[in-house]
Amino acid sequence: MAYPATGDAMTKMISKDRLQGFFLNMTQRCFDELGIRDAEVTGYVADVLTEFARSDRLYRVRSRKNQRLDSVVAMLAEDEQTFSRGDPLMQERRMRKYMGDYTLFMSGVFRSYVERGGYLDYYLQEGSRSYWKVSEVDLSLYRTGFLLYQELSEKFEYLSGALDYMHKTYFAASPKKDPFSGFLKQIEGWMKVNVTDN
Repeated sequence: MAYPATGDAMTKMISKDRLQGFFLNMTQRCFDELGIRDAEVTGYVADVLTEFARSDRLYRVRSRKNQRLDSVVAMLAEDEQTFSRGDPLMQERRMRKYMGDYTLFMSGVFRSYVERGGYLDYYLQEGSRSYWKVSEVDLSLYRTGFLLYQELSEKFEYLSGALDYMHKTYFAASPKKDPFSGFLKQIEGWMKVNVTDN
């Protein structure tokens, strides 16, 4: 039997729901401005933003020495440790979904950081490849969601560009400031203001 969440757990749940609503609203607004009118894709991208607004979710893949990994190449090398639960096919799906989500988030929201590192093209290719692999696994398992991942794969570069547009338009960091902390502080500020409204 499941019990209702209380205390801190309830606050986290409310915060996540509000954060989800915030990102869905922002994603819809930006995607409408850019002519992207697919509700399923918009909802999925908002879910990715919500998930990765927490740094512990963004950096899920750790090294064998428990160090945070922020390189896709390093993550692919370490994936067995993080995603090695259960069926190998589902392990591959979890890892590929995470890689698709991570590369979409980083190449979109933190594009300038990825460009400075010289790996934007790699992220765009790996993200598209990862989502396509998820669609293949889902198709082999007769899951209906495979079409969404095909679309995410085919439109990966465009969706990444849309997130870059969103970041520059609504979440631009002050010059010479850490783009990661600026983004997270803006989200935290929004949450503090809006959580106290109710």
